[in-house]
Amino acid sequence: MKNTLLFLFFAGILILGSCRKDFTTVPSEGRLAFSKDTVFLDTVFTNIGSSTYALKVYNRSDNAITIPNIGLESGENSKYRLNVDGQPGKYFENIDILAKDSIYILVETTADIHDLTDDPLASFLYTDKILFDSGAKEQSVQLVTLVQDAVFLFPNKQNGVIQTLIINGEDTEIQGRYLEDDELIFTAEKPYVIYGYMMVGTEDDAPKTLTMQAGAKVHFHKNSGLIINKNSSLQIWGSKNVEGQAETEVVLQGDRLEPEYENVAGQWGNILFLNGSVNNYINYATIKNGRIGLLPQGAQFLNTPVLEIHNTQIYNMSTAGILGVFTNIRADNLVVNNCGISDVMVIVGGVYNFTHCTFGNANNPRATPNIWLMDSNKRFKDEEEDLIAADFYELNFTNCILGGGGRIELLLEKEGADTEFNMHFANNLIQFNDINHDYQDNPLFDFTNTNWYENNIFNANPDFKDEMLNDLRIGATSDAVGQALPSGTAEVPEDILGTARSNPADIGAYEHIDFEE
Repeated sequence: MKNTLLFLFFAGILILGSCRKDFTTVPSEGRLAFSKDTVFLDTVFTNIGSSTYALKVYNRSDNAITIPNIGLESGENSKYRLNVDGQPGKYFENIDILAKDSIYILVETTADIHDLTDDPLASFLYTDKILFDSGAKEQSVQLVTLVQDAVFLFPNKQNGVIQTLIINGEDTEIQGRYLEDDELIFTAEKPYVIYGYMMVGTEDDAPKTLTMQAGAKVHFHKNSGLIINKNSSLQIWGSKNVEGQAETEVVLQGDRLEPEYENVAGQWGNILFLNGSVNNYINYATIKNGRIGLLPQGAQFLNTPVLEIHNTQIYNMSTAGILGVFTNIRADNLVVNNCGISDVMVIVGGVYNFTHCTFGNANNPRATPNIWLMDSNKRFKDEEEDLIAADFYELNFTNCILGGGGRIELLLEKEGADTEFNMHFANNLIQFNDINHDYQDNPLFDFTNTNWYENNIFNANPDFKDEMLNDLRIGATSDAVGQALPSGTAEVPEDILGTARSNPADIGAYEHIDFEE
């Protein structure tokens, strides 16, 4: 007990001593230095808090100083918030800085654009200043952020509880709701910010269509996305961007606008097409930074695509760019890159036609193939579940780059006893280097079988511009130049940028360019 009391006594002395100001200071003379003269906070949506930004304040002098006051020019009415050396607030007095030392000031903001401007479509440049001292000794640092209005779509609440979706007549734990009829057209006037999963359709499977017009921008919060119900559709009608004009492609991404989140995967969920959705169409879209870009399930009609994709880019998905489950997809001028498991993954067969597409993924270390095509659910089923397998009724890759950084980037897996692979790979660049001869006795990889494989180029150099930055344009030294099958090019006469294809054309979604040194 005696030792315990003695410890507490000395601890108390130390604590009291740590609170003393045992050095002398002189007043600040207006000679502070700053890590930046303007703090630019990146664009924020109205009423959504920003990230935290840091300003460092230096005392370059040989004396410890006291800054009489630090505060925001707009005072308590400012939309900015400060934290000065660990203390939150908007106004501070007698802030000490030791000689040759510094302090941090952290800055955040949350602003309602309707308090700043009467323009309902505006993006408003909101500014303020941090003032140091006053009078002749006053110094300042500018604060700048762009506040952008948006259309916010939230799940409903009942008795304070966020409602969850009913799908196929069954309750789920997915937070979200069905979109109302007046919410089924997304325009370019304002961005859309989605919380939870917004569902297209109705509980009784009445047909609805969500249309995204050219230039629409859609942002998903964490664990959010879209679900297209049975009999309903997603139609994305972007168009080619023209230099010097407003962007007209449709962009779907996360709701973090800071530059450090520009290429971060997994920020939101996925776009899910339930079994029975119809007439889904995507043209000139960029889909990025989620978990799964497009997840179509089921095929009502084997001769009609569930999902058509044209002139579209899918980047930075933590799982897959496209995950098809016994469905029907037709795609051309599609570019997919930097996906955690595969750019394209297919489970339980179906119908798939890809023409003049580019699949990268060399800069994303994986233990899985980039193009992974399975006729069954074997890899993903529980032990109690039955094996489900189906034919690949059509499996066509024409004039595509099937790239990646691994040895085997195209993998076909057959588990069904009677399933068939009705496939044809023609004039593709394929990364497949079976140095261990793991697949030499597998008939699916008999590259001499011209019914399945024709004029493909293996383990070649696509010569991408900058795969790390998702720039998959190809250069003049690419092995894809002039190697396309003309009949495939006739279906897609322009590349994804609108450039007329040469004759013979280049393999992939892009015609080659000369890279500047």
